[in-house]
Amino acid sequence: MRNRNTLVLALIILLALVTLFIVLPIEHPRWARQLLFWQPAETRDLKIKQGLDLQGGTQVLLEARPAAGQTITAQDMQTAKVIVGNRVNALGVTEPLVQVQGENRIIVELPGIDNPEQAVQTLKSTGQLEFVEIGSASNPEFPSVTQGVYIRTTNNDAMPTEEALAGAPFPYPDHVFTTVMTGRDLRTAGVQLDQYGASTIAFELTETGARIFGDYTAAHVGDILAIVLDNRVLSNPRINSAIPDGRGVIEGQFTPAEAESLAVQMRYGALPIPLEVVNRQTIGATLGADSVRSSIVAGLIGLITVLLFMTVYYRLPGFLAALALILYAGLNLALYKLIPVTLTLPGIAGFLLSTGMAVDANILIFERMKEELRWGRSLRLAVEAGFSRAWTSILDSNLSTLITVLILVLFGRTFGAQAVLGFAVNLGIGVLISMFTAITVTRTLMRAVFDRQAAEALQEKHWLLGV
Repeated sequence: MRNRNTLVLALIILLALVTLFIVLPIEHPRWARQLLFWQPAETRDLKIKQGLDLQGGTQVLLEARPAAGQTITAQDMQTAKVIVGNRVNALGVTEPLVQVQGENRIIVELPGIDNPEQAVQTLKSTGQLEFVEIGSASNPEFPSVTQGVYIRTTNNDAMPTEEALAGAPFPYPDHVFTTVMTGRDLRTAGVQLDQYGASTIAFELTETGARIFGDYTAAHVGDILAIVLDNRVLSNPRINSAIPDGRGVIEGQFTPAEAESLAVQMRYGALPIPLEVVNRQTIGATLGADSVRSSIVAGLIGLITVLLFMTVYYRLPGFLAALALILYAGLNLALYKLIPVTLTLPGIAGFLLSTGMAVDANILIFERMKEELRWGRSLRLAVEAGFSRAWTSILDSNLSTLITVLILVLFGRTFGAQAVLGFAVNLGIGVLISMFTAITVTRTLMRAVFDRQAAEALQEKHWLLGV
């Protein structure tokens, strides 16, 4: 038992050191950021993400503008909402709000967006993706097409109206370009870094697309194959070699944001209805810098007050519990960075509530332990009884909270209530961590301190045990 407790104690100390490394407000080394393989390659960091209410951002109101004779259905709006949400998430925006407003509008909130104009263009595009044959740059009949121009293709359904083309660059009005394949032949696309650290777009085609693309690239090495969205050129890469397996890489002088935007537009195909931006506004942080600072100070004061209460009232066991609570707070912050979880006002409320539950678990344990001591039990038996007999109450209360968390998560996802979702996620994380720190960490520390010799020395010193 003693050897096992020593091993667990060593693991807890190691966990505390790793947690300290993660939560420190420093510039973490590249190797540490690269370990976060589940995060997008371009946004991997160990910083706490802030929501719209803490850092401000952009709010966009999109309105469906159907073509003549097209009817907007509720299903169309829900599909459009899902696609817009996917595009927002793929852009790396933290804690976005995407929800249907009325019968034909979608409201999108983008906290902390660096390039709102580029993000808006990504959101509203209808996504009619085509791979268009441009030809060889050395052929005078097929001069190079620059990014951003409009071209006509063989896909007449996707061709914009003359009104849409008015004022837009249109270099070849007498030429109709050939569509090699469309977005339906694309399986996935994403950003990756090459050996020099430059951003590229890796894509994979369907079986049909791979066959078409393999035949075409084999016969057109050196030619340009433009990537066109709604007849607007997104990129015009050159075919460097045949691609027989349907897996390729688009290289170019992309910034990370440009590469991610192109990958998003390729990956999340056509919206069922065109969307237009009818309103866009910049939103300041709800609290403001001074209020955020005051909230942090208030939270620290509250945490210190709780730690002092536990230490003064429960003495030595309370001090050990205070150490476990410090680790609890650190683990929460570390997970916020690792997952990552966006910190919002409702999320802060969820964290504070879970902190109260962590304290409550320790109080149940210590009160039970004090009862055992009053009944004449030895200190070591009283410690074990305090944990084992308080466990059922702790488990029941935390399970009830986790069930409530699950209901709130389902509600938040179903109805787009991001505030509810943020509160539930932070509360759920806090409850799970509090169970670990209250039961495992505190008990391990108490077993280490109250070993056989120390237990005999402290048996009659009830004042040190808070009895």
